[in-house]
Amino acid sequence: MNSIAQQLKAKFEKAFTAAFGESYAGADPMLAAASNPNFGDFQCNAAMSLGKKLGKPPRTIASTIIENLDITDICETPEIAGPGFINLKLKPAYLEAQISVIAGDSRLGIEPAKTPQTIAIDFSSPNIAKEMHVGHLRSTIIGDAIARILEFQGHDVLRINHIGDWGTQFGMLIAYLREVHPEALTTADALDLGDLVAFYRQAKQRFDADETFKETARQEVVKLQAGAEDTRRAWKLLCDQSRREFQVIYDLLDIQLTERGESFYNPLLPAVVEDLTNLGLLVESDGAKCVFVDGFTNKEGEPLPLIVQKTDGGYNYATTDLAAVRYRIQKDNAKRIIYVTDSGQANHFAQVFAVARKAGWIPEDVEIVHIPFGLVLGEDGKKLKTRSGETVRLQDLLDEAIVRATKDLEDRLEDEKRHENEEFIANVGRVIGLSAVKYADLSQNRASNYTFSYDKMLDLKGNTAPYMLYVCARVHGISRKGEIDFENLDASAKVILHSDAELVLAKHLLQFSEVINAVEGDLLPNRICQYLFELSQKYNQFYEQCQVLKSEEPLRTSRLILCDLTARTLKLGLELLGIKVLERM
Repeated sequence: MNSIAQQLKAKFEKAFTAAFGESYAGADPMLAAASNPNFGDFQCNAAMSLGKKLGKPPRTIASTIIENLDITDICETPEIAGPGFINLKLKPAYLEAQISVIAGDSRLGIEPAKTPQTIAIDFSSPNIAKEMHVGHLRSTIIGDAIARILEFQGHDVLRINHIGDWGTQFGMLIAYLREVHPEALTTADALDLGDLVAFYRQAKQRFDADETFKETARQEVVKLQAGAEDTRRAWKLLCDQSRREFQVIYDLLDIQLTERGESFYNPLLPAVVEDLTNLGLLVESDGAKCVFVDGFTNKEGEPLPLIVQKTDGGYNYATTDLAAVRYRIQKDNAKRIIYVTDSGQANHFAQVFAVARKAGWIPEDVEIVHIPFGLVLGEDGKKLKTRSGETVRLQDLLDEAIVRATKDLEDRLEDEKRHENEEFIANVGRVIGLSAVKYADLSQNRASNYTFSYDKMLDLKGNTAPYMLYVCARVHGISRKGEIDFENLDASAKVILHSDAELVLAKHLLQFSEVINAVEGDLLPNRICQYLFELSQKYNQFYEQCQVLKSEEPLRTSRLILCDLTARTLKLGLELLGIKVLERM
């Protein structure tokens, strides 16, 4: 079902053609939601721009548009205001009919994409032998939400986890473990991941300070690349152990990913260098093979190269990323490739994309985009750290959220003198805690830094996950209290919108498809959060002002339909953000 805005836009385009000729068929009606409800629901601002082209006063143009505008089935009689604004007020009967349509649709009136695409999303991307930390939170949560939204719209989404599982760090770690803990290289889980991380730090210190050890580590890399059996076995054990630890967090957050680490692309790297050489794009600079692209300079204003092969013949992140771009286009047939990483990598990806375009590897029908995000800050306004200055482990952050949510729930149950079993408390605490973390992140504009606060994100009031979950639970409470089966409401029942609260709620429910379509394009999940927050507010106002169970028929069933549609909209919206709902809290 087309949104209200789309339906009105089509009507205006017909009016423009009828009033001013075929050359104005594609003119933008400049339709916007009315800033003041007293002026109606929508406003057409096209008369001013058309007036300049046609050489007539805007109010005259507005009158001509209205004379040719057929919207009697949607709106009351249009009114001209100010210099030529056309104000539109939706008819209650039209809104009632639209609500009935989406109430009977499992997709709530949201049409899937007309031309589904294969879309590759690169997100999460932790490093082997390192624990996932708060820095991985945003990539994982934002990437998952974007994937869910695009999947819902019917796209074939490849959820790619480009983990760091190759390179110098493995030579360094394996060389060090051969000395201090050799059984870790032959026996699965001989070390906890935390111990492995500690050994990695020690290996890095040794690598930086000891030239002999540095050479030993490099030789381990050579052996790894050459496929030496013992080094390969050690590498695989380290990777498998890290994967299992990562999976604990992915299971907790309900994240699905397909792993394609740096090692996946390793066999493809020589061809990247060869093809760039054949294209005449590689330039030797200080012994390294580089590509220079216009527009990229260092702090001194000098041309900044993208290094594709290092002086020692080794490859780097840029080489792997170029290979990944080619693979995703040529093998996966992706038409849209999305990278969800922190904003600090923006310049790197801009260079990689520019080189790939210069090489002719990105066809015109392929969109490739970097989705940057800001930092997670502590309440002191600085990058979130532990008290000892360490980066916060993601597992610790999630566990703390669950503990706090569970404690809040237990306190609330005690205040309400309510008794629930341990299973209920554990489940609700876990859902609220994890949902609060996810929602707090997704409700921000992803490009901005945000301040992490357990107290704020667990608040039952305000733009938080618990507030939204509470509204869903409130609707289910109506179902229990009135013994209502929402799935078996009278499908032929008429929706009646008499009160202002009903009309306001209905209009907002009908905007959901516009929000989803917008996020499909701009990949800003915070739009959904803001919509759901406003929906929750409008439902609570409706709930306070309109009797539901005590209303007489047919008003009772009509209001039950509004309650059910609100809960279904909240559930779908939250599911697209990776958040589960609760029937009771």
